[in-house]
Amino acid sequence: MAAERPGTLKSRIYSLGLALLPDTGAFLTGGRGACLAFLHGPPCRVNSDTGLHMLDTLQFPVAAAPAPGETIAIAPGVRWLRMPLPFALNHINLWLLEDGPAWTIVDCGYALPDTKEAWERIFAQGLDGRPVRRIIVTHYHPDHMGLADWLSQRWEAPLWTTEKEWLHARMFSQDTGEVSAASRRLFAHRAGLDEEASTIFGERQGNYRRGVPSVPPTYHRVSQGMDIEIGGRTWRVLIGEGHAPELACLYCAETGVLIAGDQILPRISPNVSVQTHEPDGDPLARFLASLAKIRDALPPETLVLPSHNLPFYGAHHRIDELISHHHQRCDQVIAACTEPRSGADLLPVLFRRMLDRHQTGFALGEALAHLHYLAAQGTLSRTCGEDGVNRFLYSAA
Repeated sequence: MAAERPGTLKSRIYSLGLALLPDTGAFLTGGRGACLAFLHGPPCRVNSDTGLHMLDTLQFPVAAAPAPGETIAIAPGVRWLRMPLPFALNHINLWLLEDGPAWTIVDCGYALPDTKEAWERIFAQGLDGRPVRRIIVTHYHPDHMGLADWLSQRWEAPLWTTEKEWLHARMFSQDTGEVSAASRRLFAHRAGLDEEASTIFGERQGNYRRGVPSVPPTYHRVSQGMDIEIGGRTWRVLIGEGHAPELACLYCAETGVLIAGDQILPRISPNVSVQTHEPDGDPLARFLASLAKIRDALPPETLVLPSHNLPFYGAHHRIDELISHHHQRCDQVIAACTEPRSGADLLPVLFRRMLDRHQTGFALGEALAHLHYLAAQGTLSRTCGEDGVNRFLYSAA
């Protein structure tokens, strides 16, 4: 088994002055930190004071992760496997659930030759001669949906996911046109990027098909509160929003296990970004509201199986930290908006090192999420200038 490697980061944006806490893989900054965005919303590190409390409130029952192509038992009827990613955060956790005479796969991995090879090794050695009967995908992001179609065809097994996640996956996997690139450039301009940076932003986001070459043309719909019987155990669907439109977490009350996808992560924060196809969206409100609902549905002693980093106990504490982190970020935004500010204006406020052109695009959606949240709460007002840029101003009571 390969040990969890500290210092990994899926986002390509780094905060200034990062310090690695021994034996944790958690990064801290000297003050309130940055939650860093990435293409199509995979997670990002929380470089904030909340990490100081994480060491006391979270318990990690396993210190090492399985190597690619291997599995380990992590909970009754659940095997843990890990696949490579072509990012600085170089892994995703996937799950095999014993399902009577077969298996259910939860999440699929990014479409890479190495990932297919690792899956084939597991099929040859890790399934005890049993087939795969279904594939559950928590959400549409490429590290989760990536090989769903290949696995579905390989095993003649249906895809199970939520309606919004399937529709988003189909939409992005078929998007190759200049029209969408033009809309992304306009999005960036309205957020305050200059013409050159807006052009780069428009070009860099059209990469979904690299990780998801195809999406199954049909699916079995899952939804909030739905009970799925897997191997004689009941797994209830708990929907998370904000990071993705309708992310399906799976909770088994019998074993006290939550498969959390990217909704709750122990050492990094799920990216919460305004998306170019919904330029006026308020994803942060949905993220915070759904976290509170998930918290209410979970006992404090739940074992959380996240898509990145290590399984952990302490779901309530971690949810509280994530909510607190975003409220702290909102305080920073309010303090900066005593004069009109665009999303681009807030990047040096929220992100502590100089960002290159590509990194600027990754950070922009996160900044806008906090601006839109505060505008919807009535704390900020938004106006569009003659230059076509949206700017936000603190509305004092």
